[in-house]
Amino acid sequence: MIPAMNKSSRHHVLDYVAYLFMVLCFPLNPLVLLHVVEPYEIRQLFWPGAVIWLIGMVMVIYPFIYFKRKGGVHKGSAYVHTTKIVTGGLYGIVRHVQYTGGILSIFIATPLLYPHWIFVLLGIPGIWLTYLGTRREDAFLVGKFGEDYRNYMKQVPGINILAGVLRKLKRQN
Repeated sequence: MIPAMNKSSRHHVLDYVAYLFMVLCFPLNPLVLLHVVEPYEIRQLFWPGAVIWLIGMVMVIYPFIYFKRKGGVHKGSAYVHTTKIVTGGLYGIVRHVQYTGGILSIFIATPLLYPHWIFVLLGIPGIWLTYLGTRREDAFLVGKFGEDYRNYMKQVPGINILAGVLRKLKRQN
């Protein structure tokens, strides 16, 4: 069950808890930089972590540009103020590109960049809270776009990249 959302805000208290986990797990990590946590030295994990971080950051930044171009955002408005559902580009693979990028660049990349059990431990609730955020966002967008968004939800997974790629390939064939 998804906790109730304050009607005057799109954000829930759990979103702010998720943001705290994000800060604690971010690759420019305060726990590592302040020497609270000393990660293990596993060099073989660095490059996979760096690649995952880069992919995640592209996904985090992507909506800033793509929504402005394809989302019917009025001039001078923030990218989140779309007037139509965006289903192309990465949005044909996952509905929540930015959330997925955050999961990749923060909760998946950090334990690879800084191997330590604490980042795995913090990442598990961080990913779960981010997922709950996608559920609240879906509810908000159903309220905004109605049945069209429900149909989009049936076509494109929320954050599962592998399922999204497979579905997209199937649709193209």
